Amino acid sequence: MPAPHPPLASLDRVQAVWALLPQTQCKRCGFEDCEAYAQSIVQEHTPINRCPPGGEEGVRRLAELTGQAPSPLDAQNGVEGVRQVAWVDENWCIGCTLCLDACPTDAIVGTHKSMHTVIEVFCTGCELCLPVCPVDCIELEVATPERTGWQAWSPEQAQTALSRYQQRRQRLLNHTRTTAPRTHTQAKRLHLSSDERAVPSEAGLIKPLEVDAQTDDVTTGRAPPLASTLLAQALERAKRLRS
Repeated sequence: MPAPHPPLASLDRVQAVWALLPQTQCKRCGFEDCEAYAQSIVQEHTPINRCPPGGEEGVRRLAELTGQAPSPLDAQNGVEGVRQVAWVDENWCIGCTLCLDACPTDAIVGTHKSMHTVIEVFCTGCELCLPVCPVDCIELEVATPERTGWQAWSPEQAQTALSRYQQRRQRLLNHTRTTAPRTHTQAKRLHLSSDERAVPSEAGLIKPLEVDAQTDDVTTGRAPPLASTLLAQALERAKRLRS
């Protein structure tokens, strides 16, 4: 019987659990990514049997680290299977770029209204590109016909997938920060999302906008922002039309 692991701080435990996940970023566990699942396992005691890509071996690894009893994979999250990779049927691809937006590791390349293709070595088989394709031109092919779970996926592949996922996430974050609005409507939406949807309270926390049920007035304790003024004007026009 293996020796028990020494106690770890919460952050260290999250890192340790995270490192045992396959980094496919497939969301089958019900969380946004592998890191979020690891945090929930440590902080919320979420069951460790929700990762089909890790398979039964993945459950055993997590059980040894966390102390949770190993259990069969939860069928609601999927089943352990062979590793698959996506490919695009060039005869049907319309170049909509929706699959590019869905791929967590930037394994799909292409431009608008041009055929896309999958870089097989970077594909994690997450299947997130399948439901977004409007013409169903993406299919899966088996990459490991006789191997499943961690037998079909190596730590090196997991590290590559994680690195590409983190690079993509940082790139999208930088793009959001640096992209200036190109129209008046975009500017109003950006202003609303960054300043008006949440207002700092006196305690430094986030305080949502409050609406008076009788007057439909938005009250934040300061001068009404642009979006609130427009909302009030729209409500007033609607009242006049109803009367």
